[in-house]
Amino acid sequence: MRDAVIVEAVRTPVGKRNGGLSRVHPVNLSAHVLTALMERAGVDPSVVDDVIWGCVSQVGEQAFDIARTAVLAAGWPESVTGVTVDRQCGSSQQAMHFAAAGLVAGHYDVVVAGGVESMSRVPMGSSSQGQDWSGDRFLARYDNVTPNQGIGAEMIVERWGFSRTQLDEFSLSSHEKAAAAQDEGRFDAQIVPVTLDDGTVVAKDEGVRRGGTLESLAKLKTVFKPESGTITAGNSSQISDGSAALLMTTSEKARELGLAPIARVHTAVLAGADPVMMLTAPVPATQKALAKSGLRIDEIQAFEVNEAFAPVPMAWLADLGADAKAMNPNGGAIALGHPLGGSGARLMTTLVHHMRDHGIRYGLQTMCEGGGQANATIVELL
Repeated sequence: MRDAVIVEAVRTPVGKRNGGLSRVHPVNLSAHVLTALMERAGVDPSVVDDVIWGCVSQVGEQAFDIARTAVLAAGWPESVTGVTVDRQCGSSQQAMHFAAAGLVAGHYDVVVAGGVESMSRVPMGSSSQGQDWSGDRFLARYDNVTPNQGIGAEMIVERWGFSRTQLDEFSLSSHEKAAAAQDEGRFDAQIVPVTLDDGTVVAKDEGVRRGGTLESLAKLKTVFKPESGTITAGNSSQISDGSAALLMTTSEKARELGLAPIARVHTAVLAGADPVMMLTAPVPATQKALAKSGLRIDEIQAFEVNEAFAPVPMAWLADLGADAKAMNPNGGAIALGHPLGGSGARLMTTLVHHMRDHGIRYGLQTMCEGGGQANATIVELL
């Protein structure tokens, strides 16, 4: 029976908005990780059947099927194809799901899944500018409420009864964990540094803040509900630039190529939920993944739950009862940043490296996505 395994996973550092990586074209950022991926694996790119690439704002510099242009920019053979996927924040996690499905079905033998987003150069929302919602049957179904992720986060805060202090405590912890991971070199093996035109090398995630306090976070203004809200820039994910890629194949093909897989894709599912609250689907997605896999939550020892806003992983933790210490042990998007189309692959890259470093058998990744959706993926260490 065919399977899908991850044999290598790399990522750029995550650059903060208008930081070091803002000077790199997103095609070149993508080409950089594609090149590094194959160099580390020691595989000729000509064996790749397809590159499946997540990207949310597919306009401007990220238009024209950036997957294909990145393949060509990397100098790979013209025979290697590329396709770009948009499932909002989960785009590159979905790319991995498509890759795994293609491998199991026999459509692929070797495939690359990943993604990119340069939010400094292609601002969030660029692809929906000028959109006319008037007469939209979707809006009519939801009482003409235009979806807004920030308002959705505020709705989660109200439904789960979180306080502003709890959100800020979670956010401060994310930065502390990420700083510790940087200091201990836990990201070094997964990051491929980027050298800029002037010779500057970007080698570390730029968004990690050190020395923060609850007092400093408490001074930040709320964004989406100025008078009564709780969501601030401090307890939200950062606008970022970055790219990540995973080389995937089957166990049989890995043996043929002399590759040692890191992990097997055990279970991959999707879930949909309220598109107005929008951000709660990681809970049913995880429940669905557990039911489909036959695993209990306590059998999984590592979780990457995207920190789009602090209440998202907090609500997930409250409902699933997972070990809090096993969730985002190296920090999350609040500290590291959230380059939309590249985040799913970034999370999986961080997850499989963490599992390999600590001998963890099962890990789970999930993330909220625009429109009230979520992917959930369980991987098994090999």
